[in-house]
Amino acid sequence: VQLQASGGGLVQAGGSLRLSCAASGIIFSTSQMAWYRLAPGKQRELVGDINSGGSTTYADSVKGRFTISRDNAKNTVDLQMTDLKPEDTAVYYCNAIYRWATYWGQGTQVTVSS
Repeated sequence: VQLQASGGGLVQAGGSLRLSCAASGIIFSTSQMAWYRLAPGKQRELVGDINSGGSTTYADSVKGRFTISRDNAKNTVDLQMTDLKPEDTAVYYCNAIYRWATYWGQGTQVTVSS
């Protein structure tokens, strides 16, 4: 199983970024996908997730700013981030739950400057 995240970078506060995660080795359409983030000195945080039916949940800290979407034809899950804030700076990880097992991608750095 491989989860390959991309799209991170440096952006100014108020800007936008789109992260993408390409999955292989799983039946993507039946998997629950999620994005987590880990900031220095903080605990890992669930940013949001999307189930196989397309329903999403979000952390309160990103509601209204971030949107998760999936493309089952391409085996990808995206995280559209808008109105970014310095406190969104973190390494973002793609996560998949497939057949009761959990898989992680390698992480992509998002840095938001003030």
